[in-house]
Amino acid sequence: MNHEHHGAGAQQGGRALTRSAISATAHCLTGCAIGEVLGMVIGTALGWGNLGTIVLAIVLAFFFGYSLTMLPVLRAGVGLGAALGVALAADTLSITVMEVVDNLFMVLIPGAMEAGLTSWLFWGSLAASLAVAFVLTVPVNRALISRGKGHAVAHQYHH
Repeated sequence: MNHEHHGAGAQQGGRALTRSAISATAHCLTGCAIGEVLGMVIGTALGWGNLGTIVLAIVLAFFFGYSLTMLPVLRAGVGLGAALGVALAADTLSITVMEVVDNLFMVLIPGAMEAGLTSWLFWGSLAASLAVAFVLTVPVNRALISRGKGHAVAHQYHH
């Protein structure tokens, strides 16, 4: 993943800031999507209700989202506690927005949660929910990065 624009975006604004926000959101989407898809698949395969499936998907999305942020921080020699602090500061709002949007989207599509793992309705709705979440989270990350917050906090460790 290319992270070279994060610092420039926080200082320059405009296109560089937007590129930085898109990159940060794509990074967040990667962790969220792994957790979201895994949670939805496990919950659906086990026949869980919507609430249990969504809770599992959210827990896993936060776990994988934070983990992907922590890896380069840990590689940079930062201790586990401090790396967790960086991940919490960098990704909490972004992951929260993404999770609220994509899970709400899934619940609002009639039959999507009950469709089953072999249904195009399930997979299409899940893909669409993540795409909508991405689009709605970019402005959140843009605002955070412009203030030196959010993913800008983790940028120094991505080299």
